[in-house]
Amino acid sequence: MTDRNARHQQSMQKLKTHVDGRVAAATEQRGLLMVFTGNGKGKTTAAWGTVTRALGYGYRVGVVQFIKGLWECGERERLAEDANLEVAVMATGFTWETQNRDSDIAACQNVWREAERMLADPGVYLVVLDELTYMLKFGYLDFATLEQALAKRPAEQTVIVTGRNAHRDLLAMADTVTEMQEIRHAFNDGLQARRGIDY
Repeated sequence: MTDRNARHQQSMQKLKTHVDGRVAAATEQRGLLMVFTGNGKGKTTAAWGTVTRALGYGYRVGVVQFIKGLWECGERERLAEDANLEVAVMATGFTWETQNRDSDIAACQNVWREAERMLADPGVYLVVLDELTYMLKFGYLDFATLEQALAKRPAEQTVIVTGRNAHRDLLAMADTVTEMQEIRHAFNDGLQARRGIDY
């Protein structure tokens, strides 16, 4: 047992040296561009977790919800009274429900103007563009428009973009990319989305 404890201590010391070196090398301070993508569940939930964290420190946060705006959102409901949170909602629901490209484009452009305002505001510490990837995929928003707004944003501002099939150029721009991978999803076995768990 003594040998095992000694090996463990040596291993942890080696790990600590490695981690301490990485921490010391991280000297740049600025906002990040983060992308949560993939076909797995939890992208929006992860973004709301970061929203909660930023609000917990008293930072101003803007959230723009594309596509899901008509659904209940437990996180949005819980945080709605926080004076530092602003939420803009496209409010058309899923595109396969509306089935009207012109009205979807108009709704996207309307809420995108809110996003552009948030992205230009140095007082907004975090901006979440929830399900934005679909707006690019369906051609409701031009990638160059997004790219320009991201490039011009305040240096301290972090942006999180969520949604499946993230544009390859968006992935290339991002500082952090997390891909949610679906292994199994209850819905595929006929289980309904559950209030307070799935939304």
